[in-house]
Amino acid sequence: MTPMLVGQTALPLKMLLRGKVRDVYEVDAERILLVASDRVSAFDVVMNELVPYKGAVLTQMTAWWLRQFESEVANHMITCDVETIVKAVPAINMHRDELAGRAMLVHRTTVFPIECVVRGYLAGSAWKEYAASGTLAGERLAEGLRESDRFDPPVFSPATKAESGHDENITRGKMAEVIGAEAAATLERLARLVYGRGRDIAAARGIIIADTKFEFGATPDGRVLLIDEVMTPDSSRFWPADQYTPGRSQPSFDKQPLRDWLDAERRAGRWDGNAPPPTLPAEVVQATSRRYLEAYERLTGSPLDLTRLP
Repeated sequence: MTPMLVGQTALPLKMLLRGKVRDVYEVDAERILLVASDRVSAFDVVMNELVPYKGAVLTQMTAWWLRQFESEVANHMITCDVETIVKAVPAINMHRDELAGRAMLVHRTTVFPIECVVRGYLAGSAWKEYAASGTLAGERLAEGLRESDRFDPPVFSPATKAESGHDENITRGKMAEVIGAEAAATLERLARLVYGRGRDIAAARGIIIADTKFEFGATPDGRVLLIDEVMTPDSSRFWPADQYTPGRSQPSFDKQPLRDWLDAERRAGRWDGNAPPPTLPAEVVQATSRRYLEAYERLTGSPLDLTRLP
């Protein structure tokens, strides 16, 4: 079966945002529609090629996670069933095939301008800063840590939401200055709760969630909702538990085949790391697609239902 690939959408709704991999539309004053495309980015560059099933994996994995926590943490999801979405928003009826599996109708919120990062292991930008200065967002960490060492308890490490380029790690004190002490405490509590539950669920399935980022929004009546994508391979670092070895970088369940190939192109001097990106070989695209599908199946216990996708 050849899947429908969706690079970008053009729905008869007001577009609020076209991000690196997602299109966001206004339905009305209370609801928005999130559409996860098959676009893929690496090293802050969006590739020209599309990755089959990627948008569906991101949407359906987020929906699965939200259901795991809905009794404890309120979220913005109304539905991700395309037939229910089309009934609620008849104007997009002609687009049901391209939206199947990858669209989520959600409650509209005022988004807190903070990425709530929870780090269970020392990796990525946190490792780079620690290796250079022994700190994270300027705050001192314990001495003698190795790359990929486990944090116990996990470290809450907020960041600013950058419109372009990299987010910037900030202190919890700075976060409180930006959104207020009460809201900062609420977001940290919820982020730690969701990460803790998610880490345990993933561990039982042989996956380490090394770190992840959450976003939250406030409703007009002041409720705080978990929004955006939740613990997907795009918003998290997924490591196979049976290959975990501290003291080095770890293999991952996300875009590792893509990153490895791009790294080789840079080392060979065929790409300078900026846009435009090089043309991806078909085998790299397919390997990346398989990695996303594998992550979904291992986490949820069931393969993505491809029969419901066009």
